Amino acid sequence: MLDGRYVASAKRENPEAMTFSNSTTGRAIHPAWATCLALTASLWAVSAQAQAQAPDAATPDAATPDASSDPGASPAIVVTARRLNAARDSIQPSLGADSYTLDAKAITALPGGNNQGFNQIVLQLPGVVQDGGGQLHVRGDHANLQYRINGTILPEGLSGFGQTLSPRLIDKFSLLTGALPAQYGLRTAGIIDITTKSGLANGGSASIYGGSLGTIEPAIEYGGTSGATSYFVSGDYRHDNLGIESVDGTRTPLHDATDQFQGFAFVDHILDESNRVSVLGGYSSQWFQIPNPRGLSAAAIGPGYTVGGASDFQSDALNQTQLERTGFGQVALLHAAGPLTLQAAGFVRYSSLRYRPDVLGELLFNGQAQAASKSDLALGLQLDASYKAGDAHTLRGGFFLQHDRALSRTSTSVFPLDGNGAQAGEPIQIIDNGSQNGTTVSAYLQDEWKLAPTLTLNTGLRYDHYSAFRSEGQLSPRASLVWQPSGSTTVHIGYARYFSPPPFELVANQTLAKFVGTSAEAAGTLDTTPLAERQHYFDLGFQQKIGRALTIGIDGYYRISRNLIDEGQFGAPIILTPFNYADGRIKGVNLYATYQTADWQVYGNLAFSKATGRNIVSSQFSFDPADLAYIATHYIYLDHDQTTTASAGLFRSFRDGSLKGLKLGASMLYGSGLRRDGAVPNGDKLPPYAQVNLAVSYKLERPGIELRFDVINVGDHVYQIRDGTGVGVGAPQFGPRRGFFVGVSKDL
Repeated sequence: MLDGRYVASAKRENPEAMTFSNSTTGRAIHPAWATCLALTASLWAVSAQAQAQAPDAATPDAATPDASSDPGASPAIVVTARRLNAARDSIQPSLGADSYTLDAKAITALPGGNNQGFNQIVLQLPGVVQDGGGQLHVRGDHANLQYRINGTILPEGLSGFGQTLSPRLIDKFSLLTGALPAQYGLRTAGIIDITTKSGLANGGSASIYGGSLGTIEPAIEYGGTSGATSYFVSGDYRHDNLGIESVDGTRTPLHDATDQFQGFAFVDHILDESNRVSVLGGYSSQWFQIPNPRGLSAAAIGPGYTVGGASDFQSDALNQTQLERTGFGQVALLHAAGPLTLQAAGFVRYSSLRYRPDVLGELLFNGQAQAASKSDLALGLQLDASYKAGDAHTLRGGFFLQHDRALSRTSTSVFPLDGNGAQAGEPIQIIDNGSQNGTTVSAYLQDEWKLAPTLTLNTGLRYDHYSAFRSEGQLSPRASLVWQPSGSTTVHIGYARYFSPPPFELVANQTLAKFVGTSAEAAGTLDTTPLAERQHYFDLGFQQKIGRALTIGIDGYYRISRNLIDEGQFGAPIILTPFNYADGRIKGVNLYATYQTADWQVYGNLAFSKATGRNIVSSQFSFDPADLAYIATHYIYLDHDQTTTASAGLFRSFRDGSLKGLKLGASMLYGSGLRRDGAVPNGDKLPPYAQVNLAVSYKLERPGIELRFDVINVGDHVYQIRDGTGVGVGAPQFGPRRGFFVGVSKDL
């Protein structure tokens, strides 16, 4: 750790509109353009061939199994389960928002399949930007994502690099963004709505996957049904030597190993034809080494302190680690009878993060070394209901309550300083502990009004109140209009007023006065508590289906924010700190195209965005005073702004003939580069990059064995995600180098 840095389809009324939804891509300034053009050209070339095969865009592999093939589930139970699933989905439709959906079949087709982190899969959706440490940015926002599992909110937790949710538990998921209906709030950049696998068919698989950088990943998943009860469980363990992005772009990062475990279980029981109760839970434990830069000397670049007469330390020898753990559970009761559908759920989530420093090394490099431990326990209730009041109106309403208890423990080794700022003795320890309670309450009511067979107006009102380090609330109107002049054309326009509190679990408890007169003294003493962001969001989109297999679309948005929330890494522990820009302006446009038949999946996405902010008004002590003075009167690019982002993919499945069971695929990511410092803060950007990945798999049906081979970054393109400069930016981070991976799975 040096200087505190570690060294597509727009779904409207049909929630099953598409399985793999994305857009067309490319830019002339980089080789990514050629790749995107080739994939897009393939889309049109494949169209003529595949249209003559099976025009149905359904995906049989992802469909609910036929009860007749499953001795554990009667046809009546399966029919009831499907009807209750549809009723649950009807409580919270995405009417007027933009929704992009992937199912289990699409996930496994991607290079890496469900052996990769969930964040890597989400990167294939429109407008999603890659950042270091597994972070995602949707439409110019920093994080601000809400995760839902089977309709119930999963509370936020402490996480630096880890991914709490494994792709193995997902039957399908959707990213909802834009002008969201009133039932969605608090985290509004995007809603990641996950439907878990349920076990309506008895069976599962065991697999092992591995390859470059010492990667090894055994996994198992199994589901089944007994009478009116169904269940699903999954678990996986992963070890590799690239736990966090490399700080130098080499093939073999130094001190970068990780061990990760994820487990999940789901059980539901049908009480009768109108009622179902379900229980689910998950746990993850993820340990990371913090990667080291090579060849740096504390005596050459450090502040010049000594410990017991020693003044030098080599960066290769640093030994810092971070441990992240999360456990969560939900209990939900679903009732669907006549015009009324209701789901009530209780939930709990506990998460913790512990950073262990290399005390001697960090003292000599940075002048301080902080051991940090943070935890958060969240408990809550959620109620959502839908009532069909005739042919023209569907009313929806709900309530949400969450209580958090956060604990922070830090022990910081620092040097005492004299009046001239020189070292005045051996290191001392400063203990700074704190705790805080937080409560969030939300309620909403909305009406879906069919003005005409082709025109739907959705209006709603939402109230949110947040009380923790400060107390704030807001009444937020929402409205959207969806016009479908034909079955193949959809136009929507929407407005949403948003209220997003700062992430409670990340707000710092640091007592600045304790560090005065030491080597950890802050540059400034102003420390305004982060505020809730208040936002006006405008969205306009168009979607066109061409035939049964091809869909194209475009969506534009403009956001006006007050107290725009951003996050940065300002200390040695890899724990992000939220702060606010008084004013924010974000705008952009997403384009997407998908082509899908039973044998082909082709997609491309292209997004343009501009995100700026002015005047930092909270957590000011974390910033250089000169930067604060400049930003106070000038709009600057946000550090996570990326002008152009693209993704694309081409996948072919062979269902007949001598190649039956063979699947081929390729995916691509392109970015024009995140921001870095230039003449002004965040005034420059990193070079553009493209990463192309390949996948081959073959399924032997009779023994139920599948073999796969993946190549990540097939061109071995060396590119930087971060260069270590920018407002609130941590260490340099590079994308993965070329890697080869093989896997084998066996049906159970």
